[in-house]
Amino acid sequence: MQDINNGIIKLVSSLAVKKYRDKEGLFVAEGWKCVRDTWNAFNCRYLIATRAWYEQQGTAEHYHKIVFANKAQMGKMSQFTTPSDVMAVYEIPKIEYSDDEVRSGLNIVLDNIQDPGNLGTIMRLADWFGITNIFASRSTVDIYNHKVVQATMGAISRVKVHYCDLDFFLDDYSDLPVLGTFLDGDNIYTSELPATGAFVVFGNEGQGISPKIAAHVTRRIHIPAMPRKGAHSESLNVGIAAAITISELRRGTLK
Repeated sequence: MQDINNGIIKLVSSLAVKKYRDKEGLFVAEGWKCVRDTWNAFNCRYLIATRAWYEQQGTAEHYHKIVFANKAQMGKMSQFTTPSDVMAVYEIPKIEYSDDEVRSGLNIVLDNIQDPGNLGTIMRLADWFGITNIFASRSTVDIYNHKVVQATMGAISRVKVHYCDLDFFLDDYSDLPVLGTFLDGDNIYTSELPATGAFVVFGNEGQGISPKIAAHVTRRIHIPAMPRKGAHSESLNVGIAAAITISELRRGTLK
């Protein structure tokens, strides 16, 4: 138990930027719900809170991590418009996957997803549908971006995101089916789809799946608009498309 100092304030403020998160190996979860949902999943370096929060919510397990700050100090470190009364500074874990996990599971592939809310939504979907691994291009938004952490609603504790060169990674699993959504794909509602042992790719919000990654797709699928000949939006948000696609893929496990 200690009071905050300028060094900790400077450290936590710097973690808003990816290069400093990478350098320090730390990220921030802000707000009591976010801290509560992640507390048992990560090693906590500091639990920074107001004394009022600790008096109401603090427990014995928080005692050795707590650092007290006042409202003004919380505001200097917060990424919120209205600062919360508590934030946790966690160590970024080493994340691994096994070949068996990939080959027996349904795996999500993200090709240059840029919006933190979309990544958070897709992680929540993965968590809901029992998907353990997400493989993301190195250009995809950082999982430890504070907006992503908030948007996952705790799924960051259970879903693993691996950043890699997708072209080489998919080459290593060229024997597994790779699905992707395209306008010229097969109707997702009438197609026989794999429920496990496969990859499903979701592309950039504006550009879709890149040509290099599209070359790995072995099954092109399509979510048809209704009515087919009527006026409708040009496309679906990637998070919505992911929800429909993953739900249909998982339906196969219930047949």
